[in-house]
Amino acid sequence: MDTNRRDMLKLGTSAAIGGLLMPAGAASAQDRQPIVVEPMTGKAGFRIANYLPKMGATSRLGLVTNDGLVVDIPAEAARQKVQLSFDPTSTISLAASGNRGLLELATLFKNRGSNLVNVNQVILLSPIPKPQSNIYCVGWNYLDHFDEGKKNRADSAVKEYPKVPVLFTKGTQTMNGPFDSIPYDGGYSTQIDWEAELAVIIGKKGKNISEESAMDYVFGYSAYNDTTARDVQQKRHSGQWFKGKSLDGHGPMGPWVVTAGGVDLDDTRIICRVNGVEKQNASYKQMFFKIPVIISELSRSLTLLPGDIIATGTPSGVGFGRTPQEFLKPGDMMETQITGVGIIRNKIA
Repeated sequence: MDTNRRDMLKLGTSAAIGGLLMPAGAASAQDRQPIVVEPMTGKAGFRIANYLPKMGATSRLGLVTNDGLVVDIPAEAARQKVQLSFDPTSTISLAASGNRGLLELATLFKNRGSNLVNVNQVILLSPIPKPQSNIYCVGWNYLDHFDEGKKNRADSAVKEYPKVPVLFTKGTQTMNGPFDSIPYDGGYSTQIDWEAELAVIIGKKGKNISEESAMDYVFGYSAYNDTTARDVQQKRHSGQWFKGKSLDGHGPMGPWVVTAGGVDLDDTRIICRVNGVEKQNASYKQMFFKIPVIISELSRSLTLLPGDIIATGTPSGVGFGRTPQEFLKPGDMMETQITGVGIIRNKIA
């Protein structure tokens, strides 16, 4: 296996360590809040944002520093006369570039100029606004979440915890920005639920990947919310998951991708708040099927590609499992936090 690439994904180079942590707030004009900087949990890595410098500008990738400044990757490459091996407007292209791309980022960051803008002055987009395939998702990856939904599930056939990861997908049109509104169509669904999740972004092509080598295929991580229309899922579609999880804009992601070396999974927590009230809070350690198992099972006779997104499952605390049940309504603010990665905030509108 490509151990050098794995080391680079984890290392990201010491030149980049000191400054790639980002604050946590709004990147667009709507619902703007100050961004809070939280430290990376890994030893080294990059925070890679996809952003607009201003409305009407062309999107591009940027490196975000600990003090909330944005290093414009294409502009810095031009200034430093660095020939990039990837498209500086595409996270997918960067992920596919492997070690070479990461080394180029290290050079840009080390020699960055001083004329940098604050992240609060730009418009953050989803790191992968147009996924090349459906978002892969894992169901019931926390034991408490499996148990909390038993009494309400339309499909009562599954009574015992599965022996392999339960996999499904969300349509590409579900992708939404880290601070964009989530559409609410009350004529179709009035039971919109929150599901905070850690997203994994694949870094290289692979098939029939072993658990032992699975982490070599991880480019980085992002915050994700598998927002779900429960009445569509459970009643209209009799417990079948795809449509209830695939409404337009019901999969916000961001605020950036943290490369693999910047995240210590054992120190990672998955948290969701609604209107400031904590609804979910669990550790990666509580996941039943860890990321190597998920990647290995998903890739059996199925090719994974750079830029593919895997949402790794949500912990207990969803509205569907509460007594009485709780659901999102217009005006509510859903906040999804992955510690050491970032926070996204999405208003229901």
